[in-house]
Amino acid sequence: MIIPDGLIILTSIGLRLVGLGYSIYLLYRVKDARFGFLTLMLGLMATRQILSYQAGTPGIDELPGLLVSVLAVLTVYYLSEYVEQETKIKNTIRSTNERLGTFEKAIEHAGHMIFITDPDGTITYANRAVESVTGYSRGEVMGRDPSLWKSNYHEESFYAAMWDTIKDGSIWEGQIVNERKSGEQVWVDMTIAPIVNEDGTVEKYVAVDTDVTDRLERKEQITQQKNRLQTLNRTNEVLRDINRELVEADSRDAMEAAIVEQFADSPQYAFACLSDQAVGTEVIRPRATAGLDENDLDELIGAINELEGKDPLRTAARTGTVHISSCEDPEADWCKPWLERGYKATAAIPLTYGDRQYGVLCIGTDKIGAFKDIETAVFAELGETIGYAINAVESKEALLTDSVTEIEFEVTESDYFPVELTADGGSMELTWMTPGPGETLVQHFTIRDIDSARIEDFVDERPELGTVNIITTDKRELHARFELQKSSLARPIGEYGGDLRHIEASDGRARLTVHLSPNANVRTVVEGLQTDYPSIELRARRETERPAPTTEEIRTAIQESLTDRQQEVLHTAYIAGFFDWPRENSGEEIAETMAISQSTFLQHLRTAQKKVFSVLLDDGSPS
Repeated sequence: MIIPDGLIILTSIGLRLVGLGYSIYLLYRVKDARFGFLTLMLGLMATRQILSYQAGTPGIDELPGLLVSVLAVLTVYYLSEYVEQETKIKNTIRSTNERLGTFEKAIEHAGHMIFITDPDGTITYANRAVESVTGYSRGEVMGRDPSLWKSNYHEESFYAAMWDTIKDGSIWEGQIVNERKSGEQVWVDMTIAPIVNEDGTVEKYVAVDTDVTDRLERKEQITQQKNRLQTLNRTNEVLRDINRELVEADSRDAMEAAIVEQFADSPQYAFACLSDQAVGTEVIRPRATAGLDENDLDELIGAINELEGKDPLRTAARTGTVHISSCEDPEADWCKPWLERGYKATAAIPLTYGDRQYGVLCIGTDKIGAFKDIETAVFAELGETIGYAINAVESKEALLTDSVTEIEFEVTESDYFPVELTADGGSMELTWMTPGPGETLVQHFTIRDIDSARIEDFVDERPELGTVNIITTDKRELHARFELQKSSLARPIGEYGGDLRHIEASDGRARLTVHLSPNANVRTVVEGLQTDYPSIELRARRETERPAPTTEEIRTAIQESLTDRQQEVLHTAYIAGFFDWPRENSGEEIAETMAISQSTFLQHLRTAQKKVFSVLLDDGSPS
């Protein structure tokens, strides 16, 4: 087949023009200088062949040019493919770099400390958080190893196990205590991961540390609060049980036994002992014990009695305050026998009611923090509650039992006003006693051979006695009402569970008769009263029966029906002759003596009369 000469050169020119157009398009689209060069080259080649064609150059001579044109077009095509692949690679690299940059920023600004080390542990990278977690700057840690912030909290075996784990290519996770540059110890959540190559060889280690000190402290606080709440709940349960026992107990012995048993039965405490001590000698005398056998009790109390009062029991008794102490105190001489038996702490609680002390309750525990979360005010209130209950049960026994212990003692102390008032002659006899307004105490006396002016002058010179009113008087005998600011022995006797029955004073000596419950400790009562009145001497003690029950029942029923004020009004009206005919004193005169209005006096009197008559005249036996 014969190819026309003109077809070869025209085909070559066409290919070159196509390549030129495609190169111009690619130059415009990708703006690559290489397409500019091809465009120029193809333009020159196409121009040459066009000129050759116009000059009539035989087409067969342009066959090599056709081949060049084909190669030029292919060059443009393959260059476009190469540029496209190159662009994709550039975009991929750019995207990867952007992701790496984002990742680097994330690491840099992470709240966790992140650092990378060589296989030998040398730090090659650390982010900004290294300073907040360790206190060291990045410059200070680069080229160092993590032992820079190693603390002495863990054993060497701990670190050895950590390194064995990561050297084997495994991840280590756990909590570790590090030491900051300042010397402060911090708790850190730590993860160490090895970076291995294709053959499994460790190339680097990356570690992420998080300071969890605050979190652990909050957790510890929550745990402590929970433990404290459990401790308080257990203590409150014991206190509730004790309060129930105090209400139900019918004697002091039963009450004390129940108290120590409740504490000893609690899992929080090991034993409880209630003791008192002799005034003057301060020798501890156990009264009730639970949780201790007799031999242990003797040794523990004996160890305390050998000391000079520097123990918790006598300290609590001496100060009247709760004394909580550790048995592990190296300066406490009394501790050794307690520690030998595993006791870690004690609480000594004085049992008080007013000025009266009924001993000390000692609670022992084998838990060092058993008393840590309990306020001393809780134990102090418990001591007052027990003291009040003991006083109440002793007073109840003294007032209601048929058999009583009657004691008589003599006072020659000049501070006691009946002693001083009768020092120059005369006598006084108590006829009535009742609580007065506020903290005062009202006592009525029949007084002989002492004139009213002398009594009034005596009281005026002693403001602490309050006031005196002369109710009736004749030549040798008068009735006087003393409103005392100080209780003057009567109230202390009541606080010891005693019932003051009678007072007689003459020639500077006063003799008092007191009823106590059969179980009362007479020695303790007398020794306690001697604290304020050293001259008190016990003159007589006897077990006796109360008067005929019928009279006592009637008197008790009347007294229980009347208020203190009504009893005083009725008694004052009686001894003042208000019920005599003709009356020795009018209601107005008696009211003035008592410092109340006449209408108030008459109201109290009529109410009292009605109550007395209701007891005497109503059907049925008096209660």
